[in-house]
Amino acid sequence: MERGSSVKKAYEAILSGDFETAIHWFEQAIRHEPGNADYHYKCSITCARSGKWPKALHYAEEAVRLQSDHEEYQFHLNTVKAKILVTEAVHAIEEKRLDLHHAISLLHDAVRLDPLNGDAYLLLGAAYGELSQFEEAADSLKEALRLDPQHAEARRLFTEFSQKRKTNFTHFH
Repeated sequence: MERGSSVKKAYEAILSGDFETAIHWFEQAIRHEPGNADYHYKCSITCARSGKWPKALHYAEEAVRLQSDHEEYQFHLNTVKAKILVTEAVHAIEEKRLDLHHAISLLHDAVRLDPLNGDAYLLLGAAYGELSQFEEAADSLKEALRLDPQHAEARRLFTEFSQKRKTNFTHFH
């Protein structure tokens, strides 16, 4: 089968909402032309849309390896890495596997890689709040709200931690 046909079939699958089939066809195109960074990039995006983050990371890294000067590929790779870090931090917090300081470190890495990741700022604010570091919590939540002014949970936590920050400030001064 011609590689252009594989990509065409991948797009048809995406349009019908079938990401699994789209991934299959992008992988077929990659097999036919493994040096085509764009195929790796498109496959990575499709994997990310379907929540297949390790696979998305693999294809994003390959796209950057093949064409390291392509800013869009690098941006996408950073976005995928950030999403994986946020997911690791969530699991760490939920499972109590790691202390909050380590989760905060993961989240700082995530926002460094993807400064537009509102979930990372939200979780960062919540984690700082759990540690009673209300100044840092409010600052992180303020950034989450800058990215998404309508985010109800970020607004609620920002209000809560801003109030606690003021209470702590007046309590110690």
